[in-house]
Amino acid sequence: MARRKIAILGSTGSIGTQALDAIAAHPERFDVVALAAGKNHSLLERQVQRFAPDIAVDARDGAEGLLRAATESGADIVLAATTGAVALDAIFAAAERGIDLAVANKEAIVAAGELLVDAVARGGGRLLPVDSEHSALFQCLVGEDRARVAALLITASGGPFRGASAEAIASATLEQALDHPTWRMGTKNTIDSATLMNKGLEAIEASRLFAMPAERVLVVVHPQSLLHGAVLFSDGSVKAQLCAPDMRVPIGYALAYPERLERAPAEMPLDPLTLLGAQPNAPLLRYDYERVDTQRFPSLALAYDALRRGGCAPAVLSAANEIAVEAFVAGAIRFGDIPTLVGEALESVPHDDLTLPGLRSADDAARAFVRARLAAHSSLSTGV
Repeated sequence: MARRKIAILGSTGSIGTQALDAIAAHPERFDVVALAAGKNHSLLERQVQRFAPDIAVDARDGAEGLLRAATESGADIVLAATTGAVALDAIFAAAERGIDLAVANKEAIVAAGELLVDAVARGGGRLLPVDSEHSALFQCLVGEDRARVAALLITASGGPFRGASAEAIASATLEQALDHPTWRMGTKNTIDSATLMNKGLEAIEASRLFAMPAERVLVVVHPQSLLHGAVLFSDGSVKAQLCAPDMRVPIGYALAYPERLERAPAEMPLDPLTLLGAQPNAPLLRYDYERVDTQRFPSLALAYDALRRGGCAPAVLSAANEIAVEAFVAGAIRFGDIPTLVGEALESVPHDDLTLPGLRSADDAARAFVRARLAAHSSLSTGV
């Protein structure tokens, strides 16, 4: 079996490091040909020593370095695990050359999903989702007739405020918002989980990746985080993918597709409840499902609004949310102000030019709009 050549954009982040762990466990399957990092130069140096890629770049090399890693390394598959829009040019260049894309970059799909899907189709490569929810949907759809798909369902843990009142959520502290009950993520993703914006962004991604209209992409709260996605078929059947929360599963599936990576027997004890996600020796395992309350979590409703508006509206949503979250983390606004600012940006920023330049313009305009609102808010609060 020829080893698959892998280029990783974002090699020092959470997804990148976990991908390299999976690759290291299967050296007979993979060959790392390019690594692109951000500012963690010391970790990149250790990765280079271990995997000996042909190309290694970091933030000092800018977008040109990412482009080299994606297109000049001879990669069979590019894992896009950066954050933000910094790697968009590299991602699109790989797509246009027919290189398979394993995408863990939300912004690339949320902001530019329609354009990227078209670019992949033109290039003849494959678009392989890495997020656990979209990997679950992808796995459930393998071998199925897409014409018989009635709806897609993704699950949300509910975050730290699942049972909280709207008033308590609006006045939540940073410490409370970061106290996620299931996942350990970076600050931005954890705040997005607390507002449920993360699930709204994932609904947009699901719509783009699987060509499904907004009303047929469903979200349900599932606090155990064991069932990650499900597909409802026209005959009433529901096909679901589940496993314990472990990003190694969707990462490995994307890198090895259409095959699966094998786990060591010790990692897969043949105990029925443990296999389904229970703690070892647990006497029972529950799967709870709850409806989402968009009155308490308006960010999710805003994401569906952006999806229905189309064009660059999802890019406006994502950019405005990023600046609003930064402001909350910095103590400049209340938790409840995050969706307010995002909603104002969605109403105010033009979003009709669905081209890459148009997306960048909408992204910039959304960030500028929210920063201006924050500056006005600061002036008012200080009496300036």
